[in-house]
Amino acid sequence: MTKIAIFGVGLIGGSLALCYKGKPGYTVVGHSPNPKSVEKLLKRGVVDIATTSMAEAAQDADYLFLCVPVGMLEDYVKQLVELPLKPGCIITDVGSTKASVTESAAAVVREGVYFIGGHPMAGSERHGVEAASSHLFENAFYVLTPAEGTPELEVDRLTAFLSETKAQVVRVDAREHDEIVGAISHLPHIIAVALVNQVRVYNETNPLYQNLAAGGFRDITRIAASEPSIWRDILVNNREVLLKLLQDWNGEIARFIQLIEQSDGEGIAEQFRLSGEFRGKLPERRKGMLTSLYDIYVDVPDHPGIIGSIATLLGNARINLSNLQIIESREDVPGILRLSFRNQEEADRASELLGEQYAVHV
Repeated sequence: MTKIAIFGVGLIGGSLALCYKGKPGYTVVGHSPNPKSVEKLLKRGVVDIATTSMAEAAQDADYLFLCVPVGMLEDYVKQLVELPLKPGCIITDVGSTKASVTESAAAVVREGVYFIGGHPMAGSERHGVEAASSHLFENAFYVLTPAEGTPELEVDRLTAFLSETKAQVVRVDAREHDEIVGAISHLPHIIAVALVNQVRVYNETNPLYQNLAAGGFRDITRIAASEPSIWRDILVNNREVLLKLLQDWNGEIARFIQLIEQSDGEGIAEQFRLSGEFRGKLPERRKGMLTSLYDIYVDVPDHPGIIGSIATLLGNARINLSNLQIIESREDVPGILRLSFRNQEEADRASELLGEQYAVHV
């Protein structure tokens, strides 16, 4: 029997648990220092066993997944290696920064215990174990960052074990990982937060900014609403990489300032052409660090039960609705529903189905 211990059973940890729970040959143990969280894990059936004891969770475990915030990873590794762990066990994590924890773990792990940094590059617009899904990692990259000297046999063992997630496992140097993820995830979060805060300040003297900041503005800044404490730890942990990236970003902004000052229309158009050309080469069907949502907009009359009717239609057609938002609803105008889906196929099916009764826009 293979025992899997998961420390921090939220969205990522819970989704990992669901990839293995109930399958022959696996026992999944969840750990939380909070007794109420332990009760919730058992009630929801995410794990086979749940405990507040780190030692109990780790005892005889073959794989130990650290799914706690980045700022807590190094402390968890230090505590775990002091326990009587099973010889040959693998400790891994799911943090979005890898260099610091990989280097820290290399300094403390003892013989017969292996640490291999990990980062499943998938997420959700929702948080917590309630949002966990066994399908979260399908068609996503799962990055492993083994430290120098880690036996190939152990890396291969973890890679084979992760096949249950249906992710594509790739190996990357820890520092290279932090540079790439810093550019494609951490920097965009900073830019989104800065942009929203810039508009927030303008809105203090003119509320029309908030009223008109709908549609595209809300969509392109969605990640600005990410969990503050999680991103505090990530940005501080990856500060050296981000300081360099922000300097490069200032250079890109300075280029646009110069183009606009000089009324250089051709230069502006060239920047858009270059970005469009590169963006067109990006993979469309693979999950990534920034969660994709596929939206359609439905004009509906302001009638009691109308939202329930639409949700029932989608449910009967087995179309999974990820999110629903009422954008506007007044007596003199139709309500507008923004319906979000996790892939284009479901958005297209919903659009066709609802288009038979309602005005649908994409």
